[in-house]
Amino acid sequence: MTRRNIELLLLVIASPIVIVLFAMMVVPGGQELSVNTLGVPLGIFAAFVVAHIAVRWLAPAADPAILPISFALSGIGIAFVTRIVPDLAVRQVIWLFAAVAVMVAVLALVRNLDKLANYKYTLMIVGILLLLSPMLPVIGEESGGGQLWLRLGPFSFQPGEIAKILIVFFIAAYLAANREMLSVFTQKVGPLHLPSLPTLLPLIVMWALAFVVVVLEKDLGLALVLFSVFVIMLYVATGKKLYLVASIGLAAIAAVALYFMMGHVQTRVSIWLDPFAAAQGGGFQLVQSLFSMADGDLFGTGIGRGMGGEPVAAGGIPVAESDFIFPVIAEEAGLMGAAGLLLLYLCFAIRGIVTAARAKSDVSSFVAVGLTSIIVLQAFIIVGGVTRLIPLTGITLPFVSQGGSSLIASFMIVAFLLRCGDEGTGVGEEMRQTGAIGSHGADAVLGRVALGKRLTGTMMIFSLLFAVLVANLTYLMIIKAPEYQNMPSNNHTIAREAQMERGTISTVDGTVLAQSVRQEDGSYQREYPAGTLAAHIVGYASQKFGTAGIEAAYNDALRGEQNFASFTDVVNSLAGIQTKGNDVALTIDSRIQQAAQNALEGQVGAVVAMNPETGAVYALASSPTYDAADYETLLTAAAEGDGNDSSELYNRATQALYAPGSTFKMVTLAAALQDGIAKADTEYDSPGEMEIGNAPVTNVKKRSYGKITLAQAMWYSSNTVFGQVGVQLGSDLLVNMACSFGFNEAINFDLPLATSLMPDPAEMTEWETAWAACGEPVGEHESPAGPQATVMQMCLVGCAIANEGAIMQPYLVDGIYNANGERGFTPLPVKLKQAIDPKTAEAEIEVMKGVVVEGTGGKAAIDGVEVAGKTGTHERGDGDDDSWFVGLAPADDPQVVVAVAIERGESGAGAQAAHDVMETALEVAGVL
Repeated sequence: MTRRNIELLLLVIASPIVIVLFAMMVVPGGQELSVNTLGVPLGIFAAFVVAHIAVRWLAPAADPAILPISFALSGIGIAFVTRIVPDLAVRQVIWLFAAVAVMVAVLALVRNLDKLANYKYTLMIVGILLLLSPMLPVIGEESGGGQLWLRLGPFSFQPGEIAKILIVFFIAAYLAANREMLSVFTQKVGPLHLPSLPTLLPLIVMWALAFVVVVLEKDLGLALVLFSVFVIMLYVATGKKLYLVASIGLAAIAAVALYFMMGHVQTRVSIWLDPFAAAQGGGFQLVQSLFSMADGDLFGTGIGRGMGGEPVAAGGIPVAESDFIFPVIAEEAGLMGAAGLLLLYLCFAIRGIVTAARAKSDVSSFVAVGLTSIIVLQAFIIVGGVTRLIPLTGITLPFVSQGGSSLIASFMIVAFLLRCGDEGTGVGEEMRQTGAIGSHGADAVLGRVALGKRLTGTMMIFSLLFAVLVANLTYLMIIKAPEYQNMPSNNHTIAREAQMERGTISTVDGTVLAQSVRQEDGSYQREYPAGTLAAHIVGYASQKFGTAGIEAAYNDALRGEQNFASFTDVVNSLAGIQTKGNDVALTIDSRIQQAAQNALEGQVGAVVAMNPETGAVYALASSPTYDAADYETLLTAAAEGDGNDSSELYNRATQALYAPGSTFKMVTLAAALQDGIAKADTEYDSPGEMEIGNAPVTNVKKRSYGKITLAQAMWYSSNTVFGQVGVQLGSDLLVNMACSFGFNEAINFDLPLATSLMPDPAEMTEWETAWAACGEPVGEHESPAGPQATVMQMCLVGCAIANEGAIMQPYLVDGIYNANGERGFTPLPVKLKQAIDPKTAEAEIEVMKGVVVEGTGGKAAIDGVEVAGKTGTHERGDGDDDSWFVGLAPADDPQVVVAVAIERGESGAGAQAAHDVMETALEVAGVL
């Protein structure tokens, strides 16, 4: 198949990409697909077919892939410009037709690049004049912070786009004429051989020119492209790596100088480092770009369904049709579509380098390298900028961005590349060329082989650049996306959430705790109809403050993006079809939860009630609490105040660390029984005060119990006995047993759960160990004093004893259902760890029964049910005590475990609260 037939075939293959893109924008608008509605893509295809016919005549041996790739890229660009700014679409299509016409005209007028190279200095002067022309008064115009445009009445043009091409021609001609001189280093400086100053002059001139462009026109992108293109062409011409090193050094010097000289550069760098610090100022475009791409995920939101291309007031990116068109494509086409677009640029680079390898002369080869580098580097720089890989510079995405100047220049590059390819005569014949000025000279074979190696190295660099772009895009759109989406300032998420019906959150017995209510404008308002009930568990979903609680932990499920109940749910999610979110049913029982909150009313503290056999949480209450509907008022007040721990928003059940007092003796007793240190009937002296480790350990009110058994010491909560047991155990065994129950371990839970703490046993003194065995943290050392425990942790200790020594993974969600009521998630009880053996647990329950019947826990007794438990009192040191209780019932077959901590509670307050909660739980279970 001939090159031109391949070109036509590739055009036909590329045409569905463009046509389908337009169709995907037409259909959602309610229009029928027809020749009229698809006139634009069909017209573009026709224009390129005409261009193909012209190429058949004007450049029959040219590369067959460059024109189809340009068609695909420009078609994608027209489609998205139409989607973003419909008012400019017609103008952009006209510019595209004009650009294709210019391409044909260039092919017709420029038949020999070597002849054009004879005017290299003229091209250089014209190029520099065009580059600096925006500085002219009256007609020069500043836009986007840079002096880049010429304006004559209604017509504006960016001369720098054409200047780049002319400068590439000058560089190519200069290198073709002087590459031997540039390759020979005649100056010796110490052990190094360096090129002469006249040889280095072009490098210095290009560096200075790029520097001047930045200073005078504030155009970082153009300067970077010009200098980089020159360095690449210089390397391909000479193969000298020293030029690369010197260029990097000069670039580094310029970068540092410009940073300290120009506030414009400093602003760009600071925005790159932290765009969110200036999210409402100079960083707004970049932040909106990141939010858009974070929404794209793997397959995108769907063409026309993204927010980046919307007006700024609706969450769009400012001037998205120009510098920021790539984020819109990434959002709507996803990572796959964005990577596909970058792959097209990589294909363009490959064909450009292949053209350079086929070129018959140095001039043609270097021109092909330079012009290909312009397209590649512009794509890398702008995509890298909008994805925060490098500081942002204001250049366009070739072929894709809106703008006539860029399109004209891009298709001029296509024309010259086609001409370079057409001048190629085949590798075998190229290698036999000799003698011609501007050809590869008498050593044609060696020169061609050397050139091939340099071109291969250049292509490897281009490939690496695009690989880095795709890797960064993957990190941004897949790994980093959830963080961006959950930012309170993400107006994309806020606007999307307002149009989305989140699923309900309800208790296991059907009480609705959170729901979305449709408003007159079609948006949804999140409401919390249950008042204070389970407010700390439910949390909130706010457009201003983000999410918390179950609203945060199951955000994706509530939005219908996880826990799919059917294949239809999966398909709808991948297609971007918005449906009602999933409903989340909690393990919380409203009756038990209300009993827990009533037990805490007027007090400060927390209650946790659990099923020890499954890990299901029946109630989790913190006091003071709040009406869930008032969360924004409370959050605003907290943001303006000091946000101390007395805030109603603070969840004391999971986040507060308390000294557990004598409830920790459950852990100490378990260690003594399991390791054979003592038995329940082992006797100890229990004076009101005794010295252990050269310091006193005392009972409450220094009460003396005489000689009592270990079981009785548990009943009466004797500190002096358990201090002795702690010494017998030693710090290592005591800490290890605590860790077996979950201390010093980050336990996974649906709500944020603080880690309960024990000290490093190597740092514990004998006196500290004695008090730790009694549940009092008294140590002062590098590791934290301990024990310190959450109410949830002490409930888990009780659950282990109630469940034959096994701690089950605690959980709050009983099930997740789609809009049709189909179940998409069912929790399975999972053993978290085996804290103690079943015999030890059974023996401990027997001892704990006596606490309620004979000892300090009498207020927890329930008529008709045997209760086991342990009281605890922590002396705060200010005359007040914290009151604790951990109880399990029925004692012989525990179905509920309750842990209570009440700050500054009266004696027995914890046991009384536990009684009320356990009684309600047993009534719900049908035991009472």
